[in-house]
Amino acid sequence: MVESPLHRIGLARRHPWSTLAKQDTQTGDAAMAATAPPAAGTGTPDATGAPTLPRAVSLAGDPRTAARELHAALWRPGLEAVVVFCSPSFDRTALAAALAERFGTVPVIGCTTAGEIGPCGYLSGALVGVGFPAEDFSVVTARIDGIDRFEVADSTTIARALLTARDRALAERSRPLDGAQDSFAMLLIDGLSMSEEIVVSALHNALIDIPLFGASAGDDLRFEQTFVLHEGRFHPNAAVVALVTTARPFTVFRTQHFVSSDRKMVVTGADPQRRIVSEINAEPAGREYARLVGLAGEPLTPMIFAAHPVVVRVGGQYHVRSIQKVNEDESLTFFCAIDEGIVLTVAEGVDPLFNMESLMEGIEAEIGPPDLILGCDCILRRLEMEQRGLAAAMAERLIAHRVLGFCAYGEQINGMHVNQTFTGVAIGRR
Repeated sequence: MVESPLHRIGLARRHPWSTLAKQDTQTGDAAMAATAPPAAGTGTPDATGAPTLPRAVSLAGDPRTAARELHAALWRPGLEAVVVFCSPSFDRTALAAALAERFGTVPVIGCTTAGEIGPCGYLSGALVGVGFPAEDFSVVTARIDGIDRFEVADSTTIARALLTARDRALAERSRPLDGAQDSFAMLLIDGLSMSEEIVVSALHNALIDIPLFGASAGDDLRFEQTFVLHEGRFHPNAAVVALVTTARPFTVFRTQHFVSSDRKMVVTGADPQRRIVSEINAEPAGREYARLVGLAGEPLTPMIFAAHPVVVRVGGQYHVRSIQKVNEDESLTFFCAIDEGIVLTVAEGVDPLFNMESLMEGIEAEIGPPDLILGCDCILRRLEMEQRGLAAAMAERLIAHRVLGFCAYGEQINGMHVNQTFTGVAIGRR
């Protein structure tokens, strides 16, 4: 299933909480177009169509070396912000300090991963990053601490602060963005907080017409602690929201390569707070799941969960509810919210390579060949690709379509927290 709705609708600038809402839109856009100087510099695509948004990877295990190599590849005058995704194997304190020292006043945000996606495809143990030049982008950020205590009312404060910061940044630019602008939001959140549903739903409602995507930080399937990077430090139990404004074409998307089957299961025992299902169809959850997927008596592993996810029907569409692990008492821990009475359906996969190509064709039809796809790929998708011997072929497609990102413990798209999907934003050329 592919979702790639058109988001270049010119509404994000007119958010009711934005000071830009007080402007006459047509007059404001016309004035901006008239006063903007000609485009120039590193943001202009060259004749070969080479990417103009700097992106880089370092495979150095030493955090200072990795930061130095990333800086050498990304740095240029007028850098607005840097987004990085790093393996949890790095010394986080040293890495955060090295990145802050190298990039100085340029904001650097990011998170730990369950695998990275760089200019050369799937990676492990790496540091990857992308730079956003100020000539084409305005980026403001906010951090949410203590997300296990997040309340819906907090989202209004966060959204207002982000919009105010965005409007101020746009007003203070020495050179306006070249053309009509729109905004999108990116959320990076602690992947073990079990708070993604409430945070993303509340933020999406508060941001109204601004499309949002994001993902849950990982720790290489150790399930111990995950972190987000903001203002020179890695933070647990936190989230970072970036509000990105650009005149470039873009689209926020989601895709998954599963469809529902006729094998149903009812959750008859659950602990929603901990995302644990103890019973399915009044039987021990792990045992009944294994029977329904045709693996009765087999040890349940992440590879099995990746190959045999379950889906739930919400708003007329099926969304994957991936299983994180089986516990000693045969209960199942999920990556997403779960509750008693929910009807789950065993999912069946379609060709993931064809699914990816269909997504890319839709993106190109909408915004042209992307200069960058900032992507969040569920770790269970990567495990499935490896299990089926498709990792190399999928990596080729990620490289061809200029994907940079990471493997996550869950993904967010607008107001939904989902699993086993590929979400992100595709940014077109000038």
